[in-house]
Amino acid sequence: MTAMTTATAHGAFTAPSRTSIVRGAIGLTLIILVGFGFFYSLAGVGIGQALFPHTANGSLIERDGKVIGSALVAQPFVSDKYFHPRPSASNYDPTALAGSNQARTNPDLRKRLEDSRAAIAQREGVAPLAVPGDLFTQSGAGIDPHITAASAAIQVDRIARARGMPRDVVANLLARYTEPKQWGVFGQARVNVLQLNLALDGL
Repeated sequence: MTAMTTATAHGAFTAPSRTSIVRGAIGLTLIILVGFGFFYSLAGVGIGQALFPHTANGSLIERDGKVIGSALVAQPFVSDKYFHPRPSASNYDPTALAGSNQARTNPDLRKRLEDSRAAIAQREGVAPLAVPGDLFTQSGAGIDPHITAASAAIQVDRIARARGMPRDVVANLLARYTEPKQWGVFGQARVNVLQLNLALDGL
């Protein structure tokens, strides 16, 4: 009797009722669904629209009131009158982002790269070793909108001939649209192919 009385005085453990467990589970579910699933997402969208509306809406590019592309998505240009982007394993489809997933030791990959480099060298009138790697290798996503400034530079002569324009005009336009390294440190100088080609058409 004495031991039982002491245990009760110190507060014996009692299991929570089934009702309290269900009530707690429902409350936690509502907090997660409503708080994080709705209000958190709504806040993220609102902040994005307020601070970075162009980027939040997909960095869309319009001409004459019509959306013709996005600055974040590469498009296939094959005409000699345009700068060409990186090759794409997904055929530039943003709903099927993918690389080739071939290992560097794969003989098919090596042959494809060698053939692509040789074809580009012939098209641009340069030596195969002068072709920058990003012109004949596919990006991981397949829709990389940029090429390096070096990859754009070897295309200047071809474009000037195809358009019947002075080479300096095309070269100056390329220089104007060349973006520097990220924060001046990371990566390489690069060019957004779609924006540069649109500027070419605007000359």
